Amino acid sequence: MTDGLRKGLASYGDAGFSLFLRKAFIKAMGYSDDALNRPIVGITNTYSDYNPCHGNVPQIIEAVKRGVMLTGAMPMVFPTISIAESFSHPTSMYLRNLMAMDTEEMIRAQPMDAIVVIGGCDKTLPAQIMAALSADLPTVVIPVGPMVVGHHKGEVLGACTDCRRLWGKYRAGEIDDVEIEAVNGRLAPSVGTCMVMGTASTMACITEALGLSLPMSATIPAPHAERFRSAEASGKVAAALAKAKGPRPSEFLTAASFRNAQVVLQAIGGSTNGLIHLTAMANRTRHRVDLAAFDKLSREVPVLIDLKPSGDHYMEHFHHAGGLPKLMAQLGDLIDLDCKTVTGQTLRDVVADAEDVPGQDAIRTRSNPIKPEGAMAVLHGNLAPRGAVIKHSAASPKLLQHTGRAVVFESVEDMTERVDDPALDVNADDVLVLRNAGPKGAPGMPEAGYLPIPKKLGRAGVKDMVRISDARMSGTAFGTIVLHITPESAVGGPLALVKNGDMIKLDVANRSIDLLVDAAELEKRRAARPPYVTPDWAKRGYAHLFNETILQADEGCDFDFMRGQGKD
Repeated sequence: MTDGLRKGLASYGDAGFSLFLRKAFIKAMGYSDDALNRPIVGITNTYSDYNPCHGNVPQIIEAVKRGVMLTGAMPMVFPTISIAESFSHPTSMYLRNLMAMDTEEMIRAQPMDAIVVIGGCDKTLPAQIMAALSADLPTVVIPVGPMVVGHHKGEVLGACTDCRRLWGKYRAGEIDDVEIEAVNGRLAPSVGTCMVMGTASTMACITEALGLSLPMSATIPAPHAERFRSAEASGKVAAALAKAKGPRPSEFLTAASFRNAQVVLQAIGGSTNGLIHLTAMANRTRHRVDLAAFDKLSREVPVLIDLKPSGDHYMEHFHHAGGLPKLMAQLGDLIDLDCKTVTGQTLRDVVADAEDVPGQDAIRTRSNPIKPEGAMAVLHGNLAPRGAVIKHSAASPKLLQHTGRAVVFESVEDMTERVDDPALDVNADDVLVLRNAGPKGAPGMPEAGYLPIPKKLGRAGVKDMVRISDARMSGTAFGTIVLHITPESAVGGPLALVKNGDMIKLDVANRSIDLLVDAAELEKRRAARPPYVTPDWAKRGYAHLFNETILQADEGCDFDFMRGQGKD
């Protein structure tokens, strides 16, 4: 088996010449033969001036390199795509699969015996893990870590749950221009990912639960020295993996590992996005995420983490309370503790080392949960034949069983133009419906599922309404919001058939979402729909590839040819 610099030689028709040429050019960087003869650890560089979440990546890279070299291997840093949520048009989800492809191909194309992937902002960790699972090289994952909290008028602030709450107050006229501008400068006081249980924090926790990152790595705040010590330790582990040639992810990730990740997703009050990403990650392996089994877990696993948007605290409080090891200790027999981690330890070893912090209240016991059921439920019905998701831990209890009149928006643009129109026929008991916002329809399934409360209702004191769509929602958001309706409207899903004034029934206890229109009428409406035509935006390039091959939410929104062994 070839290793180090001899792996994956460029094809010149002469392997000896290929190695000779490779060494000649890399020596231009000043490397010695001693350095070049060692096992190589590749390190992804996802730093970008457009990505403040990854602002600490240069320091993390230096710490990883230090750990690699202390263990006798050779670190080699290389760049990949970097995706930042608020700087990605039309949406970051549109680019997730591109980042996964870029990362996977660079792992395959360049000589390395192990890989360290560094990510944090919502789509970067899933993209990198999808890539690493497909490349199946010994892998250590390093999350960049959450921001520290901000403060405003004596109140603790967190991006971006509090940004949504305070923006809602601004829309309702409760906050003026001067105050919202002050808030804007205080929501994100440091580099790092959102310090609430948004998608970034959710994916970091899932990664640690899978055993792909070191203990406590999900929660260490981005600016803390501990973050860089953890990165150095990660470099040491990666170097050891490079020397030993394993284990590879396929050798220690089991069905139980993916079940553990689902248990943690429910227990942390995680982002609904986490379910899509975990599904896509599992589909890169021989394992799968079954929606029925996931929903069953929602009835068995309580929410134990008291974090916004489901609770009150922030990620640094979760960290100082003992982090994910302490959570898994509290989950007890709901977690399979015999699962292995990238360090060689089992989760049982990790849990045995969990810190006991007297007086902490960020991590609850199973006898005193934040919510008696898990974060999210899977709904089915004639509106969602293949499923939909609701984060009921962050919803209004009084709306979890609700029947209301549909107020339909045809697209994100239509919603933007009409939702605040004083003439809009809408009241607080209605159900706001957004369609053509799914994987194909938008494109990229934007986080538009958090439909704003119409301004006239917000100013009348309405804080929540039932909202349904084929879009996604930020994990930082809250409200009674049904998401990921599958199949999406753009491919002929039932959401496309809803008309203004139709009655919609939501019943979370019975896991149902139904359009109260008889089947004959729906079939008549379906027959009247024009056939699907490739839109102008999808005629060339990556957009064409995306439109032709993107899967639905229940399959992880990956490309159909990127799963497991490829296209069927």
